[in-house]
Amino acid sequence: MTKGFFITGTDTGVGKTIISAALITAARMIGLKSCGMKPIETGCTKKKFKVKSSKLKVQDRDLTPHDGTFLKKISGVNASLDLITPVRFENPLAPLAASEIEGRAVDLGMIKKAYQKLSGEYDAMIVEGIGGLLVPIRRNYFVLDLASDLGLPIVVVAKPGLGTINHTMLTVNYALKEGLTVAGIIFNYTQPPEKTLAENTNPEIIKRLSPVPVIGIFPYLKDLESRTIAKEAVKKLDIELIRTFLPAQ
Repeated sequence: MTKGFFITGTDTGVGKTIISAALITAARMIGLKSCGMKPIETGCTKKKFKVKSSKLKVQDRDLTPHDGTFLKKISGVNASLDLITPVRFENPLAPLAASEIEGRAVDLGMIKKAYQKLSGEYDAMIVEGIGGLLVPIRRNYFVLDLASDLGLPIVVVAKPGLGTINHTMLTVNYALKEGLTVAGIIFNYTQPPEKTLAENTNPEIIKRLSPVPVIGIFPYLKDLESRTIAKEAVKKLDIELIRTFLPAQ
C-alpha cells in the first residue's frame, strides 16, 4: 500500500498547497497520522540577521519556505522544517534556474533522506511538487522523476476555467505514459468563481474524457484555517476514493 500522494499541477498557481492541505486533513479524517512535505521551494524569504555581512552565503536554513511552513502548521506535526522543506531557494523560479543563479545544485539525496525519515514516522505523506511535471529540478531530472523516485501516486490539481481541458489531459496522459500512477484530478478555485460557461462545463467534459477519476472540485477559500479546509474536504472531495490509495487504519 502506498504512503500517500504526490501533488502536481497543470501549471503554477493552481493551488497545489491548498489541495495538499485538504488531503492532509482528509487522511487525518480517515484516522491516519499525516504529514505534508514540500521537498523543494523557491521564492523563499531570506531571514534577517543581526550581524550584517556581505560575505554571508545563504543556505537552505537561512531561508523561510512559505508553503512548507503552511503545510507544517496544517499537519500539526513536530517534524523539523528542515525535513518538510529540505531544499530552498530565494529566487522564484524553476529549481534548475534558481540553483544556477544561487550557485548550488538541488541535493536529491537530502530530499530522499528527509522523505524516508518522515515516511517512517507518519502513516500518510502528502508531498507537494513544484510547478508541473516537466519543471526542471536538475539537468535531465524533472518533477516527474522526483514523483517516480518517491513512488507515490499523483494527484493532478487543475483550474476549472478556460484552457484546462488541454492542460489537464496533457498532464494526466503524459504521467500515465511515463509509468506513473495517477490517483485522480482535483479542480481548485484559486479565486472566486466567475461562473463562466467554461467553468460550468469543463469538469464534466474532463470526467468523460479522462482515463482517471475526478476526486472533487474544491472551492475558493478566504479562510485558510485547518478547520475550514477540513470542512470543505469532507464536502467536496471523494474521501472513499482517497481512502483506497492510503494504508488501512
